[in-house]
Amino acid sequence: MQNSEFRLPSDESEQLLVKSQDVTNEDYGCEPYKRKIEDLLKYGVINLDKPSGPTSHEVVSWARKIIEIDNAGHGGTLDPKVTGVLPCALGKATRVLSALLYAGKEYVGVMLLHGPENVKKIEKAFKIFTGKIYQTPPIKSSVVRRLRVREIYYSKVLEINNNHILFKVGCEAGTYIRKLCFDIGEALCSGAHMLELRRTRVGHFREDESLITLQNLKDAYTIYRNEDDDSYLRKIVFPMEKIVSHIPKIYVRDTAVDALCHGADLASAGVCYIDARIQPDMQIVYMTLKKELIGFGTSKMEAMKIYKAKSGIIANTNKIFMERGVYPRWNEIKTK
Repeated sequence: MQNSEFRLPSDESEQLLVKSQDVTNEDYGCEPYKRKIEDLLKYGVINLDKPSGPTSHEVVSWARKIIEIDNAGHGGTLDPKVTGVLPCALGKATRVLSALLYAGKEYVGVMLLHGPENVKKIEKAFKIFTGKIYQTPPIKSSVVRRLRVREIYYSKVLEINNNHILFKVGCEAGTYIRKLCFDIGEALCSGAHMLELRRTRVGHFREDESLITLQNLKDAYTIYRNEDDDSYLRKIVFPMEKIVSHIPKIYVRDTAVDALCHGADLASAGVCYIDARIQPDMQIVYMTLKKELIGFGTSKMEAMKIYKAKSGIIANTNKIFMERGVYPRWNEIKTK
């Protein structure tokens, strides 16, 4: 169970409203965790443990070569010396990675103070740098150095040993922890810099759940190829739906899926379940009743209005990931 002291946006639980009930036809689609391993390798995701030294791009490139696929991408770049959680999307799942921008990230690091400081003063400084903060990216960064606002969800001192500070931070995507350490040092008037950093969470991708090394991946894939045993690979390759597990969803009936796959907006008649957290103009996810990812949309109204709507468009379609033809046209769906 997640410690209430350390909560990211992705820790908010789904709260479904039942607008209408329907039964999905097993002849169409497939529950994500029942997909063939070949399909998971085409649009799945792995929770990689990035080592210190190589860039994030290099690590993902090695993973891609290990499992012999043409395309792979990562969610959130880590500096070469930073280790930890690096979600790696495979094949067409790379198009879904943008969803992790809203998930929140967690880091554990070591900061070195340039002079002695009182413990209470140090803890107070960390509390000050919680909530909305202003931050300018460091000189060595891949983005324009422009002042911007980022949110620190929590920051806590875990241990102090002389001038070494072990800390934990949960933050919005795009927050520079190295710069955060520098700014805390400036606030303390003694100066500080980051010595070590490890990412322990990206949304629902966690350090303590199915985090694997490149060697683990190589072993599992070799067993699959040489011994025709996919049991080890299935433990480490997740469906791409895991990437969007934190985003509010609308579950639609089978008869609405094909229209969405052709770019149609979502009408009220196609809705079965609605996440109560949905607000107007919020990014949402379309899901089938088998919990398959269809695509992204933007809600036109809050959850209760969607629940009460008897007709009309309730969400505009932005991006579709499910291939056409997985579900037939609405008038060809078999009823049971």
